[in-house]
Amino acid sequence: MNPLLHPPPPEPTAGVPLSGLLPPDSLIESLLQSSADLTAFDSLPLLQTRNTTAAVARARLISSFLEDLHDSTRRSSGRSLPPSSILCLTELYSVIRRTKSLLNDLSSGSALWTLLNAESFAKRFLSSTNELMAALDILPLSLLPISQDIREQIELLHRQTKRAATAGGGAFVDSRETHLREELLCIMAKEKGFLDFNKVEEIMSRLGLRTAAAYQEEIKRLESEILKQAGTGGLMAVSNINNLISFVSYCKNIIFRCSQTDPIPKVLSRSSSWSVATSQPIVNTIPDEFRCPITLDLMKDPVVLASGHTYDRSSISRWLKSGHQTCPKSGQKLSHMALIPNYNLKSLVEQWCTEHNFSPTPSHRPPNTAVVTTDHISETRAAIEAVRMTAEFLVGKLAMGSPETQRQAAYELRLLAKSGMDNRRIIAEAGAIPFLVTLLGSRDPRTQENAVTALLNLSIFENNKTLIMAAGAIESIVKVLRDGEMMEARENAAATIFSLSILNECKVQIGKRVEAVVGLVELLKQGTPAGKRDAATALLNLAVYDPNKAAVVAAGAGPGLELLMDEKAGITDEALAVLAVLCDCREGMRVIGESKVVVAIMVDLMRFGSEKGKENAIAVLMGLCKDGGAEMGRRLLMNARSVPSLQSLAASGSMRARRKANALLRLLNRCFSQSNSAPA
Repeated sequence: MNPLLHPPPPEPTAGVPLSGLLPPDSLIESLLQSSADLTAFDSLPLLQTRNTTAAVARARLISSFLEDLHDSTRRSSGRSLPPSSILCLTELYSVIRRTKSLLNDLSSGSALWTLLNAESFAKRFLSSTNELMAALDILPLSLLPISQDIREQIELLHRQTKRAATAGGGAFVDSRETHLREELLCIMAKEKGFLDFNKVEEIMSRLGLRTAAAYQEEIKRLESEILKQAGTGGLMAVSNINNLISFVSYCKNIIFRCSQTDPIPKVLSRSSSWSVATSQPIVNTIPDEFRCPITLDLMKDPVVLASGHTYDRSSISRWLKSGHQTCPKSGQKLSHMALIPNYNLKSLVEQWCTEHNFSPTPSHRPPNTAVVTTDHISETRAAIEAVRMTAEFLVGKLAMGSPETQRQAAYELRLLAKSGMDNRRIIAEAGAIPFLVTLLGSRDPRTQENAVTALLNLSIFENNKTLIMAAGAIESIVKVLRDGEMMEARENAAATIFSLSILNECKVQIGKRVEAVVGLVELLKQGTPAGKRDAATALLNLAVYDPNKAAVVAAGAGPGLELLMDEKAGITDEALAVLAVLCDCREGMRVIGESKVVVAIMVDLMRFGSEKGKENAIAVLMGLCKDGGAEMGRRLLMNARSVPSLQSLAASGSMRARRKANALLRLLNRCFSQSNSAPA
């Protein structure tokens, strides 16, 4: 839309129509007011300084031009402005309002968010410069009643904007801000217990955060940004802002909850983890297992929830009374609401308090604990609400969007479900699972891959496994496993089968589908190293259930001995574990025993394999000797390295390896005795 033909609506002014072009006098007055607002930015933001300074300087020149034009038109009241200038001034008014909006966003927005999105803000400044250049391009200076000095200033401004817009360097981002952002991201990437708070304070101070109140205000601004981003489906932005809120809140608690006399612990050890430093050393020494996961206070009356996690009775009671039906720590839906006293832990807490002369009274609580807890709950609720809004928005796109929109929505849900049990629960509650199952049949490779990966991530939350199976997903997942357009989709389908098969009832349902087992065996031989590992672990999980063993053998998993020695595949331990499990059934022992190289491979793995690999290699040989009897025993004895390897493991292997090696040596000893006593 051409802004000259469709000017933006002006700010409300007495006597000004709400549509159409403004009268010249009103237009110039509105321009004067807007440009004056720009020049009044006396406390410029600490970031985007050069861009902001340049924008304000241009606004001052425009303000001088408008004042001169306004005075001239008032002195010559009978002289009207050229019609073309009215259109150009209207466009200039639009540019000034957008620049003003940009500066308002900078001054009222989060400093951290501005720093992380420096390029985006710089592009907005560049766009503003381009718009100003376009407005000045068509401004008929020669027809306007202004002084020569002002005309020269505007011509100079025109040349400057043209030079800035056509310089070829793009948007300007201060290298100091780029370096500061890299330092911040580097710190945030570290373990929380190893934050260097000298560096944190320095960075925060450079961003204008020097007091606890400033930190809290920054958190509020970040929460406001969450609502903006969630409303537009900006999933990655919401996730990043949540990380920033957690980071700022943690740093605020650490830095401003120490006394004036005690030095701030500038670098915390790993044992400090997320615990907050205080002026009372005894509070810092409270063992983590004695703290309530909700309040982080010492538990006075520990109780066990249906999920198995322990909380202080008062805090978990408030949680349940507020209407929650899930475990705060795991997100698991509770089968009952009973609170079972944890007498053992209570006794340990009382013993610890006695030994340390500590009384869990309010006077021993860290200062501002109630405030911090309230802040934490507020932040958590805001984050959960943002995730819920985002999930509902994306599920709506899955249901009603075009194929391209569905592909993007599935991708966003895939990312959202990648971390956090709350996220996975909320996405399922929003109704995403049936739509994702439908998209598994998409002919678009990316849509199919995004859908199966989203289901994989959702399946990590245990309650979702049942929902995925109930949605009839397994048939579609198996189809992706066998016929998926992309290898990554096939491999993630295998990983999804592994995740679902953790539940015993899912093992039964999946094991009944021969094509599922066949697909896993095919991937075991054709996939990438990561895909082969996913297939092997899925097969192992299915084969643990006895009725599935025969199906796994029939699908061809038994003879895959070449995978054991394939260094590129890197799944020796996984494939060997499958063989060890299959040796528990007669079909498996028969198929594996038919290989002429199985003994040599198992002996080599006993010598050079991992600890777990050595145990499974002995288990395979034990099964073969029991099934093959004296013949298999003689094959093993004919290998010169078998007995020394077993003797070495019997002497210095792991406990399981020693036990299995001794059992196999006894079996070989009987076999040797029988062969010697047999008639010639």
